Amino acid sequence: MTIKYHLYSSVGCHLCEQAIEIFSKTSQHKYLKVIDIVDNPLNQDNLVDLYGMHIPVLERLSDNHQLFWPFDIKEITAFIQEN
Repeated sequence: MTIKYHLYSSVGCHLCEQAIEIFSKTSQHKYLKVIDIVDNPLNQDNLVDLYGMHIPVLERLSDNHQLFWPFDIKEITAFIQEN
């Protein structure tokens, strides 16, 4: 399975939990990887600086296009179909 989307998040972020729940209703849910901006597996030092005030942020990896919160199922579906 190839990861196609990242959701930048943080532990305890209730908006991030909502974003994950919304994305889980799409056909692409299995292609999502949640990235904790504080303890991130990508080992990028600047994720807190980039996304700290904006999480959750959904990123499409094919073109690095990002969708910033707030978003709903319609906006996520359009975001997925743009690719």
